[in-house]
Amino acid sequence: MQERKRLEEFISLEIGVSAMTSDLDTLFELAREGEPVLDDIQRDLRKFAKHIDKLETEMLLSGENASKNAIMTIHPGAGGTESQDWAEMLARMYYRWAERQGFKIEETDRQEGDGAGIKSVTFEVNGENAYGLLQSEIGVHRLVRISPFDANARRHTSFASAFVFPQIDDDIVIDIKPDDLKIDVFRASGAGGQHVNRTESAVRFTHLPTGIVVQCQNERSQHKNRATALKILRSRLYEHEMEKRRVEERKLEASKSDINFGSQIRNYVLAPYRLVKDLRTKLAVGDTDGVLDGDLDGFIHSYLVWKKTGKLAGDDKDPED
Repeated sequence: MQERKRLEEFISLEIGVSAMTSDLDTLFELAREGEPVLDDIQRDLRKFAKHIDKLETEMLLSGENASKNAIMTIHPGAGGTESQDWAEMLARMYYRWAERQGFKIEETDRQEGDGAGIKSVTFEVNGENAYGLLQSEIGVHRLVRISPFDANARRHTSFASAFVFPQIDDDIVIDIKPDDLKIDVFRASGAGGQHVNRTESAVRFTHLPTGIVVQCQNERSQHKNRATALKILRSRLYEHEMEKRRVEERKLEASKSDINFGSQIRNYVLAPYRLVKDLRTKLAVGDTDGVLDGDLDGFIHSYLVWKKTGKLAGDDKDPED
């Protein structure tokens, strides 16, 4: 059903592109005949460009976990109430972005700040490609504004970090192939009676891909020893798989930056001018209110293009120059 839904969305997007192209062709033909349709062309071109950007974003998503749901954590940097308030603003920005995408947010942990803001928050973002899209937000976010907590109305700089994990399914299927097992039977040693010591009832399983070895010799029946050894092997393989995941999580953790000056990925400047600028892609947006209200598609798209090609999507001119 998920695959069917994904294919239906692709078909819908393609139909949409065809319809928009046909409409634009009609408008250009009317323009050549002298009809006053310039405003309509500009409106439809903007709509068409936004649609193409969405298609390109879908194509740029890659990686084993890109299509999975995401788990996001936000922590304030040093600075007390200022940074805690900024962390809460950042969380709200992602909540609003998720709403725009039709994703569902489930908050799993939240620690309120001292007086205002939050000390930390963890939430799930459930939706198609949530992790692939939110990878662009991993890092430190810097806010510059006139502090609402400063009686002298001075300008303050605050930091908060965002980090994203893919949500791994809880259902782990331990599939043990017969060809992956080396099975040895032998006589049990030690106490157990004449029957146990005289028959080859003990069993040893060696899982060849991982090298895990388990054995059982407690039961009088080889059949029971096999069942017990197989149960132990399944548990060992489960733990082996969990350890592999923990190693991957530690690699992700190691990629985190300090929440401080010089480590930010994006600046949100609200004073003395208003501008949000991504320091990786150089994309800058003057509509700070829109960005803080969840309009992040431009930043996500430009990040995916930059990550894939090393170039900025769209115009390379820096609005600050």
